[in-house]
Amino acid sequence: MIKRRIQSKPILGTLGACLILLAATAGQTTKGGRESLAPIDPQRVQDQDLMTWNDYRPIPGRNWADPALKPERGFRLAVVAIDFPNQPFVITLPKGSDPFGNPQIEPIPRENVSRFYADFFMKPSEVNHGQTINGYWMEQSRGKFGITEVEVFGPYRMPKPIWAYGLNEYGQNDQTPDGSKAAGRMEQDCDAVWTAALGKDVRKNYDAILRLYASYDETGVWQEFGEMKFNAKDDIPQEWGNPNPNNPRWIPTRYVEWTSWLAGSQQWGLSSMRQGENSGTITHELGHFAFRLPDLNNNPYIQPYRRVAAGPWDMMDRGSFNGPGGPHKRWVVPPAQGAAMPAGLMVRNRLENGFITESQLLRLNRDGLAKSGPAVTDVTARAVDPLPGTFAGVLVRLDGPEPGDRTAPDDPAVNPLSPGTPNYNSYSLEVVQRIGYDSFTPDNGVLIAKNKDSLRGRNGGPNAFNSYIWVIDAHPEDINTIDYVKPNGQKVMRTIADYRQLNDALFHAGLDSGSQYEWEDAANRLHFYIIDARKNEKGILSYTLAVRSLDGSGPQKRSVALEAQAELKAASLNIPVTFTLKNTGQAAETDPAAHFAGAGAYLNSDVYRLSVTVEGKGWTARLLNALAAVEFGKSRTITVYASYEAASSLVAKVTLRAVSESDPTKAATATVSVSK
Repeated sequence: MIKRRIQSKPILGTLGACLILLAATAGQTTKGGRESLAPIDPQRVQDQDLMTWNDYRPIPGRNWADPALKPERGFRLAVVAIDFPNQPFVITLPKGSDPFGNPQIEPIPRENVSRFYADFFMKPSEVNHGQTINGYWMEQSRGKFGITEVEVFGPYRMPKPIWAYGLNEYGQNDQTPDGSKAAGRMEQDCDAVWTAALGKDVRKNYDAILRLYASYDETGVWQEFGEMKFNAKDDIPQEWGNPNPNNPRWIPTRYVEWTSWLAGSQQWGLSSMRQGENSGTITHELGHFAFRLPDLNNNPYIQPYRRVAAGPWDMMDRGSFNGPGGPHKRWVVPPAQGAAMPAGLMVRNRLENGFITESQLLRLNRDGLAKSGPAVTDVTARAVDPLPGTFAGVLVRLDGPEPGDRTAPDDPAVNPLSPGTPNYNSYSLEVVQRIGYDSFTPDNGVLIAKNKDSLRGRNGGPNAFNSYIWVIDAHPEDINTIDYVKPNGQKVMRTIADYRQLNDALFHAGLDSGSQYEWEDAANRLHFYIIDARKNEKGILSYTLAVRSLDGSGPQKRSVALEAQAELKAASLNIPVTFTLKNTGQAAETDPAAHFAGAGAYLNSDVYRLSVTVEGKGWTARLLNALAAVEFGKSRTITVYASYEAASSLVAKVTLRAVSESDPTKAATATVSVSK
């Protein structure tokens, strides 16, 4: 099992193997007769392969795909449809009749193809399950950005067969059926045909041009119709091979040695608005064209392996593949599975795009935390605007003397989990809830990440890639999940660099969640806490989060008191025993320059670590949460659950202990007598 070997590490949590058991047994009766208690925030990871459209959960009271909604900034898009002498549009063929098993719906006449795909991407319908590219951007931007004008052109017939364009990359150029050399991209010929048909060049009239071409993006078929379909390259039958029988039936491809010629002869996406009929990543490409966001994705198949940056949690990484059926359903036409529901954008990208403002974040400084003591605040799920009194996230600048990021360098060639060059500038915390476009993320919880100020810059070492966001993985161990099964029954595991290794990356509140409830970065002198989780009356998720410095606790006086309820008579098998936890410390003025404007109101609490013991034969006591945050002068109730066995003693003593995280010399205990 491969483990992370960097200084930052998760602590005091339980590992994910127990999460299925916890979810299955919550609220059930154990063999001893006790009713088990559900964790307050259980980790429930759902794999992409198992998702269906039934997993979609709308945002309460909002339908961002409604065409009647007008964005603040409109975007003009041209959709130009093209096919080839040897390749009609897949969508015009009888249902399920092409070699790839498409189309999935009844055929569309060729003359209607341009309009069909423009409507599929832009207008809610039964075919696209009510989800559109415009709806994605409207949801992420809260109405600031959307597709307001779409004009369709074509279809037009290209002058060359599709393989003349599709064989132009990754060492495929000499694998043409006629012995010619494939070269160049199809945009030039497409635009020439389009301009000739119109008698003028209208490209400047649009913010972006979607060149929608007949057949497939190689990125969505190379694996499914290569190494997943055939045991070896020599097993590829002629119908999947080069039309010239004298040529090999296999062909090189981007990530691995081979795929079938038919799959490899398709055009790769290559960060452009040139898309095949199976492509669901047009939303991702608009991230490039409309906002100049760069890719975050790695190569998950080549050794030495390098861990993914943001994985399923951001649309500019492999979160662009989110959708029903997971990444191995990206071959479907029309593209209503696989990449049909990309993930939302993380704090770093939302700030870059202007979708959130700095005022919506609690902004802190690392050195400032040493002077001010811990900060505690509430953060709302990113799919909606922050609830009253909460933030969209927390941002902690790694300020102070250089280097800002003090993580010890390690060798990515040896450690596949290495973030590479330690040149990050901040930490961010945000909340993910599986609603809206985040419905197809694999979990609810808290997302912790390191971020760079620059959007561009490779992370060093072999197989380096751009990683301006680096998600902290609550479960850095190998997720140990099958990727696919070959025709001969051989099981192929997901590599340690597969983006789905981050499916279980989120942090959760409370004990026994199956995840971690805190994160300590000793090198950068920061400690993060997931204090509590709650939902409001509409089901919107928010968390109480805290962060403190390892180098100072501020000018406040730290103190704590515990009061116990009176002696208690058991009335059930899980007896709630209550204590009152009070922050008896004293607030103090903090330097307003320690943090960004508005942070002072969130520096008036302490974080306490709780533990419980019980004296009495056959008795047990359980806390559901090991953390509590309390403002100075205020108190809160802590509940401990006591249970007993049939042969237990008549009386037990339950003792709760609370210790200040800011000053561990400040502690309090209280005891309650409980009788049967």
